[in-house]
Amino acid sequence: MTHEPFQSRMRRGELILLDGALGTELERRHVPAPLPLWSAQALLDAPDTVRAIHEDYVRAGADILTVDTFRTTARALAGTAWASRWDELAARAVALCRQAAGPGARVAGSLAPLEDCFTPALTPDDASLAREHRELAGALARAGCDLLLVETMPTLRELRAATRAAVATGLPVWSAVTLGPGGDFFSDAELRDARQATADEGARAFLINCSAASRITAALEGPLARDPAPSGLLLGAYANAIFGPGAAQSPDRYALETRRWLACGATLLGGCCGTGPAHVAALRAAFPD
Repeated sequence: MTHEPFQSRMRRGELILLDGALGTELERRHVPAPLPLWSAQALLDAPDTVRAIHEDYVRAGADILTVDTFRTTARALAGTAWASRWDELAARAVALCRQAAGPGARVAGSLAPLEDCFTPALTPDDASLAREHRELAGALARAGCDLLLVETMPTLRELRAATRAAVATGLPVWSAVTLGPGGDFFSDAELRDARQATADEGARAFLINCSAASRITAALEGPLARDPAPSGLLLGAYANAIFGPGAAQSPDRYALETRRWLACGATLLGGCCGTGPAHVAALRAAFPD
């Protein structure tokens, strides 16, 4: 599949809509998502529901569908029957997403933190980060993803390692950090460092995800606005609607908040935990093509 028409839209600065959450949307539809597999459990127990959620996001207007690979790693699946077949599970996730995407949407493989995304102290050593992110990135590329989304990174070390591994596949890469439940994972200087590291490692976009919408606004209007962004690096955000100030936002209020993100230069918008197809539909209605 060629990326050129889609890449041209991004070069022109057109708005690109990501989808919303998958894990919390599974729970909303009464599909269990127990640890350690979390949303990956549905790939085994409810694949039709996974595909249906992807389809609902397409109908809502999403340009990008994120594959259900947040927890399809050998580390996450350790002790389960899928520990040595994690790549099969990842390929299954890509196939379900591709079926739903149709000709219009693009499929983004998700590279998540190897450990808990809200516990930076658990970030593995550098060798493990390099090896394990390289393995998943390669599997996602072979399975047919259009781009790779490095997301919810809680540390600069893992952001660098995962982005480097993803870029090595030759696919377009977007990389995102989380500010954490308390908004304190990155200082102002560290957030700017993360944006620069994303560019240095070869990603095409820097995003903030799985953070309260108000905290994303503060970051975009504050530390990231005070210094010029690396040339050619796109900016984006998709917020968590569960925790943080003003978390329980209606889809319309969420779309209203994102107007401030666009004013800061963000052109990649979507939703994270707690958001659903209604939030993406509200974004599409607020910012039609």
